[in-house]
Amino acid sequence: MDIDLSHPSIEDLRQRAKKRIPKFAFEYLDSATGREMGLKVNRDALDAIGFMPGILRGHVTAALETTLMGDTYAAPFGIAPVGMSGLIWAGAERKLAQAAVEHNIPFCLSSVAVASPEDVASSIGNNGWFQHYPVNSAELRRKMLPRIKAAGFDKLIITVDVPEESRRERQRRANLTVPPKVDVQTVSSMAMRPAWCLAHLREGIVPRMRFFDDYISQRGRESFTHAGALIRGCPDWQYLRELRQEWDGKLIVKGVQRPEDAKQLVEEGADCLWISNHSGRQFEAGPAVIDQLPKIREAVGPDMPLIYDSGVAWGLDVMRALAKGADFVMLGRAFQYGVAAFGRKGIDHVIHILRADIQSNMSQLGIEDMDQLPDLLLDS
Repeated sequence: MDIDLSHPSIEDLRQRAKKRIPKFAFEYLDSATGREMGLKVNRDALDAIGFMPGILRGHVTAALETTLMGDTYAAPFGIAPVGMSGLIWAGAERKLAQAAVEHNIPFCLSSVAVASPEDVASSIGNNGWFQHYPVNSAELRRKMLPRIKAAGFDKLIITVDVPEESRRERQRRANLTVPPKVDVQTVSSMAMRPAWCLAHLREGIVPRMRFFDDYISQRGRESFTHAGALIRGCPDWQYLRELRQEWDGKLIVKGVQRPEDAKQLVEEGADCLWISNHSGRQFEAGPAVIDQLPKIREAVGPDMPLIYDSGVAWGLDVMRALAKGADFVMLGRAFQYGVAAFGRKGIDHVIHILRADIQSNMSQLGIEDMDQLPDLLLDS
């Protein structure tokens, strides 16, 4: 089967993933919070961004190589952190890391992944970033940071837009617990997905948050409570200042939407800002993140590295974010759909889809350099 013919889009991979993984795993990956209006707002705003095509430009070869924070990557996009990737597909974190190295794009490991930093250390090369959820004690944080650095991660992402857990109704209806509990609903959901079960049997790993699990007692959990929730802290500016002092690598702040916050983050020593609303998974009544991106770019100036995520599903979306002021774009769900649909081959295919779409669309615009994108915006 030529998957570029049978599954030419990320939506095709999403549909296949839905058929291959248990309902509770798909609902965890695919859902947002509330009525999921945050997803719609992001999508509508991205779709509203257009470009003016050019003609008679001859053969156009898009230059996709991108430099960010001193490192050069083969494309302007990377693999965002997604918690519990190993629940979506067994060994997903390691497969994602290996693909990132092969294609020379960043791979971000979530602190609430199934794999620990040590589990993927041999696979990340120089492409590994680690996503840090604030924890409820400075002592605990100081135990974690040397572990992360020793595993080979030199860029730390602090996620600041998750002060509390959101209520994702689809996950609750699907009976999601971490780890999955053994009851009739969960077991029957797994039994209907034999390929998923076989992959997990081969991997030999019960889906747990192994990094956070090392720091908590396993007793006394509520049915929906997971390790991350038990030790998660509510970040404030002082937490960020302490983290900045303790971490001697690049520090990226994820979940920024307000220009005034962005300006203060620059003053506090952040090396890069990640503009995101968690793809609507935390709060559904906020603005479209892509609309905030130009405001933040204006606030921090041209030299501060900005990453964008939220709602990205095509190479054209990557171009839209770059045109609006981002230096780089991250995708989370897309890569999870890929690995759930076809394993490692699915991750490679997501990268192919994005690269091919960018190349095709830049040919239509008649440009080879992504720096030219802002000049072609229809609203410019």
